[in-house]
Amino acid sequence: MHEIFSAMNKGPISQFMLHHYRHFNAATVVDAAKAYESHLLEGGKMMITLAGAMSTAELGVSLAEMIRQDKVQIITCTGANLEEDIMNLVAHSHYRRLPNYRDLTPEQEFELLEKGLNRVTDTCIPEEEAFRKIQHHIEIIWKDANSRGERYFPHEFMYKLLRSRAMEPDYEIDPKNSWMLAAAEKNLPIIVPGWEDSTMGNIFASYCIKGEMKPTTVKGGIEYMMWLSDWYRKNSQGKGVGFFQIGGGIAGDFPICVVPMMYQDLEWHDVPFWSYFCQISDSTTSYGSYSGAVPNEKITWGKLDINTPKFIIESDATIVAPLVFAWLLDW
Repeated sequence: MHEIFSAMNKGPISQFMLHHYRHFNAATVVDAAKAYESHLLEGGKMMITLAGAMSTAELGVSLAEMIRQDKVQIITCTGANLEEDIMNLVAHSHYRRLPNYRDLTPEQEFELLEKGLNRVTDTCIPEEEAFRKIQHHIEIIWKDANSRGERYFPHEFMYKLLRSRAMEPDYEIDPKNSWMLAAAEKNLPIIVPGWEDSTMGNIFASYCIKGEMKPTTVKGGIEYMMWLSDWYRKNSQGKGVGFFQIGGGIAGDFPICVVPMMYQDLEWHDVPFWSYFCQISDSTTSYGSYSGAVPNEKITWGKLDINTPKFIIESDATIVAPLVFAWLLDW
């Protein structure tokens, strides 16, 4: 019933998918999108995890609307994705695209470094206009918390920055395309494991080394896991919580482990498995890659149940994720 009703009310992108995406990875995209939609319609909640450089790929164009329309209830992302959405928000005109990036010599790469252009595939992030602009403002918020003896999670500091509107005069894109702005407005829970390896994490570490701040001012991974276990307990009843994983790495590995941690280590045997799973991945399973492991492997780790709807889309997340989101948004 849900599927028939939703298909009749879909927009042109979704209708295109229905007509053309009939087999192989394409069919899985539609199947996963339909199952995601059914999960929400039946009262379930969804976590989206962001690895790679999804913010620099401007996934916010679709993800921000997903947040506004309550199609996602919690996000886990790398520290890079947390900050790079804001970098794009305030420095977009200074980004430089290099379609011929595969042809660059080491000498040309070094020239980019000297110009303060840090390359992510075909896109260069401008150090001065992006990194340093945010550093100037976030440093004030960090030091204020440090002096007061207050402690916050990395995403909470970023929310404070956005809500202060200190950077609003510097916005260079339509604010509706920033997923971090949308998340801040909703106060959406965000888990950021391994924040220390991000640019802002590196900068914060430098202040700690210089003795200007205490490392404990920013809460870390163990506290994130503790917080997530509490959130999951409160939100996994009924239809449960689904897991939509974009890419691999720590953004996916960290949060999915909260279920076996509670069941096996805390011996809370009333904890339900994740109730939907989909991963968009280009990782190769046969190389021993956990990021590319087929979903059934997660049954053996106590993360997914035998009957959990499971999908793996072996494709480019920058192409596939917006299509799945388009389906959910009736585009």
